[in-house]
Amino acid sequence: MPDTQATQDIRPQHPLEPLTPSEISQVAAIVKAEPGIPSPLLFETIELKEPEKSVVRGINPGGAIPREARVNVFQSGDIGVWRLVVSLDEEKVTAIKHFPEARPMIQLEEFMEIEAMVKADPAFIAACEKRGITEMERVCVDPWSAGNFGIASEADRHLCHTFAWLSIGDEENYYAHPIEGLNAVVDIKNQEVIRVDDHGVVPIPRLPFEYGAKAQAKVRDDLRPIDLVQPEGVSFRLEGHQLTWHEWSLVIGFNARESLTLHDIRYGGRSVVYRASLAEMVVPYGSPEGGHFRKNVFDIGEYGIGKLTNSLKLGCDCLGSIQYLDAWMGDMYGGLFQVENAICIHEEDSGILWKHWDFRTDKAEVRRARRLVISSIVTVGNYEYALYWYLSLDGTIEFELKTTGVINTTACHTGQPSKYGREVAPGIVGQIHQHIFCARIDMAIDGEGNSVVECNTAVEPPEGNPYGNAFYEVETVLASESQAGRRANPATQRYWKFVNPNKRNHVGEPTGYKLEPQSCITPFLDPDSPSGKRSAFIANHLWVTAYEPEERFPGGDYMNHSDGTDGVAAFVQKDRPLENVDLVAWHVFGLHHQPRPEDFPVQSCITCGFKLMPCGFFDTNPCLDLPSAENKASCHVHAAE
Repeated sequence: MPDTQATQDIRPQHPLEPLTPSEISQVAAIVKAEPGIPSPLLFETIELKEPEKSVVRGINPGGAIPREARVNVFQSGDIGVWRLVVSLDEEKVTAIKHFPEARPMIQLEEFMEIEAMVKADPAFIAACEKRGITEMERVCVDPWSAGNFGIASEADRHLCHTFAWLSIGDEENYYAHPIEGLNAVVDIKNQEVIRVDDHGVVPIPRLPFEYGAKAQAKVRDDLRPIDLVQPEGVSFRLEGHQLTWHEWSLVIGFNARESLTLHDIRYGGRSVVYRASLAEMVVPYGSPEGGHFRKNVFDIGEYGIGKLTNSLKLGCDCLGSIQYLDAWMGDMYGGLFQVENAICIHEEDSGILWKHWDFRTDKAEVRRARRLVISSIVTVGNYEYALYWYLSLDGTIEFELKTTGVINTTACHTGQPSKYGREVAPGIVGQIHQHIFCARIDMAIDGEGNSVVECNTAVEPPEGNPYGNAFYEVETVLASESQAGRRANPATQRYWKFVNPNKRNHVGEPTGYKLEPQSCITPFLDPDSPSGKRSAFIANHLWVTAYEPEERFPGGDYMNHSDGTDGVAAFVQKDRPLENVDLVAWHVFGLHHQPRPEDFPVQSCITCGFKLMPCGFFDTNPCLDLPSAENKASCHVHAAE
């Protein structure tokens, strides 16, 4: 078996490829030797500092590639984060900035440390004994970010707020046994439990609800295999992190905070998107009871989903002819952290692309669609989030997010659930909540001089509409950032179009792509509440900003204990012009979830997402040249038996 580090440690051939394992180690060594920051230190993130666009656009294949890293470090025992820039070519730290009030992301390495601290705390042990729990090894404690609620005893700390469950016997699904009303608050920096909140004893549900195959009385045997085969091989090519397929080309990236990122996306050599990622997600829960009001977690900004990425399994997570990419990150101590098979790349059939039957000649033309899938799956506590980027033959880019896993559970007296949730099993409640996501899309339609246009359909007034059938589309250029905070409007079939006013198609219109909002939801947080202020970016379904390389995250750089003064809602206060400039779209979408009994003990996938579709980018349908060959593997049902 080849050395996976060696195979991924070849010097990158594109300036946007992620740091290699040896580069990560080199950066950690340089930072540890830097006299300008206190020691000992711990690492939050080590990631590629993406070079300026002019460098990327002007790079010659095989030429020198400037390599820099962006590093966040912190100390145990004190709040504050140091942000460093490291030049790998010069082998030195080139910039240092200290943020004394910032808190780093909660690290994966800290999860079990937090659980151990809580389970060893005398007050927590006593509270468990009140509930009849004496075997602390059976208690499971999940670390939740604590938010910022202005509580005096929590000031100047880096906090974690915890929820607990009980593992009964040999069962795997401890979420079926919530220990309701018991929340320990942990100071991560000083490694101490600062208090235990006991909101009252509720009986622990004891019925088992297992989802594993071995726990089922019978496993079905009437479903025959579906095999996805490509006997002639795949149509894509991966060289390092550079991917080409059909007319598409792009670079696949990865970092500890966002996980999967896509760069320099082109169709037929023409630029479409410079960078795309899922930049933030927030999950507000609707219950004010007990400690549940604190459930407003930013999974990307407060934890980082890179280290929480799954190692994908062939024939399970992805089907067909698969190519994987490993992910390499730095751990909390400056060592290497690897996720094997973190990114899956494959093709799949996606139905009919286009068809027409001419009834006069009785001739039909039909073409099959296929798409390239670039995917990754992360697990944040009880929930799984599966991220899928689809590239289609016709130039469409689609992002689909699937949520699955186990719903977060609380306990109630059987038959008496709170109005803020639903009893999904006897004594087990799933609370109403939302999953709200923000994609950051650095648009580059035929280059970087872009504008954004809002499109609404209007009805002609009665005086010009004698038959009552007249309606038309109105286009409005959003000239500045103050005008470009927008919400979806199904009543007018609203969408947004990103155009290049310097490039024209064959009917004289600017080339463009449209953002079709498909999963917009209404947030229910009070915008003036502590959680609402920190979630200010959810107020609109679209924000558009002028490109600024340091404006990377919709909620701000440092989300733990944030106060809502950073992020896209603050960026747009500059009211920069948006016509014929380098611009960034921030699209907010998500899921509104009132759990059902069918969501337990494991939730089937629920999906949301959006599409970027060519809108005048091409002169005609770009898929006229596809072959009309029939699929020879298809057959009648009985012929296959």
